[in-house]
Amino acid sequence: MVRRQALVQLSDELLSAIDQHAARTGRSRSEIIRAAIERYLARSLQADLDRAIVEGYTRTPQGDDAWADRAARDLIAEEPW
Repeated sequence: MVRRQALVQLSDELLSAIDQHAARTGRSRSEIIRAAIERYLARSLQADLDRAIVEGYTRTPQGDDAWADRAARDLIAEEPW
């Protein structure tokens, strides 16, 4: 994978926290920042999907499906037990 550099401005406090974490875990600043961005983007995508599902069910509630209930009852009634 080709990687490109990006200039990111961080506060002294945030940079210090990253450096402490890097020293504790034996990882580089880049690894920590990259992993944090990947997690953030994955969570954001998941939140978007969750919102879309909720909106879909809000627009078209699942509700009772009388046809499916009736079909299931008929199939069970036809079983030779």
